[in-house]
Amino acid sequence: MSDPKSLAYQLSYWEWDTFFRDVDIVVAGSGIVGLSAALRARELAPHSRIIVLERGTLPIGASTRNAGFACFGSVSELLDDMASHPEDAVWALVERRWKGLQRLRQRIGDTRLRYASWGGYELFRAEEQETFEQCAEAIPAFNRQLKEMLGINEAYRLANEQINSFGFRGVANLICNTAEGQLHAGEMMLALMGLAREAGIEMYNGISVQSLEDDGAGVNIRSGYGWSIRSRRVIVATNGLAQQLMPSVAVRPARNQVLITEPIPGLPVKGTFHYDRGYYYFRNVDGRLLLGGGRNLDLEGETTSEFGTTPLIRSALVKLLKDLILPSQPVTVSQWWSGIMGVGGRKSPVIAPISDNIVVAVRLGGMGVAIGMLVGEEGAELLLG
Repeated sequence: MSDPKSLAYQLSYWEWDTFFRDVDIVVAGSGIVGLSAALRARELAPHSRIIVLERGTLPIGASTRNAGFACFGSVSELLDDMASHPEDAVWALVERRWKGLQRLRQRIGDTRLRYASWGGYELFRAEEQETFEQCAEAIPAFNRQLKEMLGINEAYRLANEQINSFGFRGVANLICNTAEGQLHAGEMMLALMGLAREAGIEMYNGISVQSLEDDGAGVNIRSGYGWSIRSRRVIVATNGLAQQLMPSVAVRPARNQVLITEPIPGLPVKGTFHYDRGYYYFRNVDGRLLLGGGRNLDLEGETTSEFGTTPLIRSALVKLLKDLILPSQPVTVSQWWSGIMGVGGRKSPVIAPISDNIVVAVRLGGMGVAIGMLVGEEGAELLLG
């Protein structure tokens, strides 16, 4: 029986007849995966009615809440992955990330993305000498692999000569990824929304999907308001929030906390930066310093779909900011926020049928900017192929 409170807001006949009648494809989630899936579905089914449902006012998971890193993996992160995954699987995922980034740049354009190819850097403190030496030893083999696989010349190199120019304190070694870049996550999503509108894709915000029932002829989609609509097919693209809708899917939420400073005159930091296997990351944005991460300090607590920040991680990020990154100048934090990623025992995405008419495309493993467009497109191809 329905909760009486959920019956307070029901669709009128006019709303149902205008907005939700004869729907061919519903995409749950309006982030990079969801909109990419909708755009690919339009290409494959040009005459279909396609609707995107989003529970938030804006894409609420991670697409507009990330750091805007156009990256495919630092040396220590890839070595860490190879300790728990087959090496060929790690390289296959790197290839998909790289191809996803090129697809994103092709689809939207570097100017609109505000893409900057300033390179990426990985930091090592003196007490992390052993880890650095392992990474430095891996560089020649990694470069050969990337050259053969992607055509990138000398992707990784030692960059200790740049440490002083960035103004860091306590950093003993630096590795540069010359193929890494950065972009503006908000402009990325705004551009995708514009492309979706141009393609005749309808987008409705403030509607959460509570359950899906595939009866063979189509899918009944129950909303958070208690009423349902019907679609012939559904793509679930809610990433870290997917487990709320489909507990059996092997993805769990992972919250990342982020800060950005007030503008800093003469900010010496330029590029994208990784620390501690990618658990911490920072970059320059409009003369400000963006810094995020630290969920490894409380992995259990940060396995949550709840937004917000915590004293433990806030204090760790501020300490890193003032002690290591910008030790010689006053810094004021302007904003805090958090985003919800989708992770799992494996870093590869889940693109799979749930039933005859439902496909899921989730678990981006913290690399949504890189791989999100490919995951969305492959989800649409699986549904309509």
